[in-house]
Amino acid sequence: MTRLAQATAIKRTKRPGAPNMKIAIIGVGAMGSIYAGMLSEAGHEVWAIDPWAAHVAAINADGLRLSGASGDRVINALRASVDISQVGQCDICVIATKASGVAAAAKAIAPVIGPDCLVLTIQNGLGADRRLAQHMPMHNVLLGVADGFGASMKGPGHAHHNAMKLIRIGEITGGTSPRLSALEALFQNAGFNAKAFENINTLIWEKFLCNVTFSAPCTVYEQTVGDLMEDQDHWMVALAAMQEAYRLGQAKNIAFSFEDPVAYVTAFGAQMPDARPSMLLDFIAQKPSELDAINGMVPVLSKELGLPTPVNDDLVAKVRLKEASFKG
Repeated sequence: MTRLAQATAIKRTKRPGAPNMKIAIIGVGAMGSIYAGMLSEAGHEVWAIDPWAAHVAAINADGLRLSGASGDRVINALRASVDISQVGQCDICVIATKASGVAAAAKAIAPVIGPDCLVLTIQNGLGADRRLAQHMPMHNVLLGVADGFGASMKGPGHAHHNAMKLIRIGEITGGTSPRLSALEALFQNAGFNAKAFENINTLIWEKFLCNVTFSAPCTVYEQTVGDLMEDQDHWMVALAAMQEAYRLGQAKNIAFSFEDPVAYVTAFGAQMPDARPSMLLDFIAQKPSELDAINGMVPVLSKELGLPTPVNDDLVAKVRLKEASFKG
């Protein structure tokens, strides 16, 4: 039994002396900060790794403040660094960077991956597994999807989250495994609503459809989710972009859980009319977005299958033009 399985089994039975995990969170923006803080509160040795020096300094000096769905408090036990080489080998590495940072994270974590270290990567969009595979072996990598888990940074050392709906995790190749069950238990014991799934790739694709529907369109038109849906012309563009992604998924034999993709993404958007997708928030903050992993991934994968993507081509070009305005 691996150390992870031993720890979760002991903790479930509430026996004293449970071995703590050594966990590195790579990318402690809003989401990564929540993972780091709550796993630290659960008694694990957590390292928060991020290039934002002011954030790292604030955590080390005053602790990490979390506010929102799970309460307002300061967590002092975790350690933060801009340099992962300071960490040493870990039991678990959670890659919580934006999609554009996955490849660099994979390259950087090589020194902290032991033979039994699990790597859980949680990003929006598609392609994280491709980016990881360029720099590291994939036999210990699992995929995660955060659902209804909006969060934002209020400043260095302070993350706020609006909800904690569900973290879905699964094996890349599908199915179940003891290590997947143990990882599910570890997150649950830390206070997350987490669930292991046999078909994680289907769930990733279903979230991808929602991301494609709202990310680039909301950014191009600078609208909230609700405003986009109420604007008939803009909503038709968003749905056309989604349909291109849906056709791609069908061509790849993705077993979607629904028959009507329009109804699916409409119901998703109706739950959060005031939300601004992270791509729009990145544009407002003049930061690089996850465009390449979301709307930009539709043309890339579709081209491999000879499928046209005129709507996403146009949206991607418009977002790139917007982002070019703050690149100097």
